[in-house]
Order: sequence, then C-alpha cells, then structure tokens
Amino acid sequence: MDFRNSDTITGPRSEDVLPTTATAAVKVVIVGGFGVGKTTMVGSVSEIRPLTTEETMTQAGVGVDDNSGVESKTATTVAMDFGRISISEELILYLFGTPGQERFWFLWNGLFEGALGAVVLIDTRRLEVSFDVIGRLEERGVPFVVAVNTFPDAPKHPVEALRSALDLPDEVPMIDCDARLRVSSRDVLMTLMRYLHSAAVPRG
Repeated sequence: MDFRNSDTITGPRSEDVLPTTATAAVKVVIVGGFGVGKTTMVGSVSEIRPLTTEETMTQAGVGVDDNSGVESKTATTVAMDFGRISISEELILYLFGTPGQERFWFLWNGLFEGALGAVVLIDTRRLEVSFDVIGRLEERGVPFVVAVNTFPDAPKHPVEALRSALDLPDEVPMIDCDARLRVSSRDVLMTLMRYLHSAAVPRG
C-alpha cells in the first residue's frame, strides 16, 4: 500500500514539539477530590493539546464512587491528565492531573515521583473530599498550594475559616481561581512557583 498520499499523521504536531530553547523542566501535580476541576485546569492552561484519560461513568461505580454533589458528572479520569506550559523560554512545566476517586489513588505513587510540588484544587460545596488529599501530601512531604475553584453555586467562606477547616499551616498559600480560565489557572501555577522559590531560598 502506498502511504505517500495518505492523510495519516505520524509524530507530534508541530505546536506540540518542545521548544529548542528549553533547558530545564519541572513536574507539578494537580490533585483533589472527585469532580473538583482537575481535568478542566490542565486543559485550560496547557499550551499543547492535553492528554486525558477520561472514561464514561457506568453503573459499575454505583455504591463504590462517592459522587454526591456532582451527580451530573458523566465522565471521570481513570489514570491521569497531562499538559505542558512554558514558564520562560528555558523553563518548561509539565502538569499531571490525578484521578479523584479513591479507588484510583494507587496511581498517585507514580505520578508523584519526581514532582517539585502540587496544587490542591478544592470545591467549597464538598470540602470534606479534600481532607485525605491534603493528608497524603503532608505525609509525603510534598509542598503544595491550595486553589479554591469558584463554582457558580459554591458557598463563599472567609480565608481564615477555610484554613481552619483544612487545618492548613499559615505559610501554605491559598488562592481563588476559576479552573476554566487560562489566566486564572496560570496564576495558581505561578503562586506555586513563587512558594517553592521562597521555600528554597535560605533565610538570613
């Protein structure tokens, strides 16, 4: 068969090729409970077409997955989401979104390997799904920031009340965001980068 005139595309798209100026790359993980907006954030901020592993939810998950508060959700991440953003001409940030359902949390071990830090995305309508997520990060010693995804019908709480509910140390940044918006998601990542930088600089 002659493939010379075929429309088949092989290899990465030109816009997905890593810039030749890139000299360093870091890995960041976006975590959170089921349905808090992790896939949306990766998709909104990634400069390449994101890789997603969303699958349609079926009856097999009934009684296993807790979808209270997000009953209308029809798809879920079963492995990871992946995206990329250029912080500068030299520095590339790789984004990995984790699956939210607890039965897929065993995949977190590999996703956290080599991660510089994490974003914890929370939904104030279902704050309780964030407790175990934050606990796992603290156990691993992974530095993180908390991003409050502003769903239209989500209740508003003072920052102090949220910090108290999540038992967050004062030094951990907390920022409001809209995961659907590229500029908002970018600001969350820049907050994490500044936090990591400040933690790495010796105080004197």
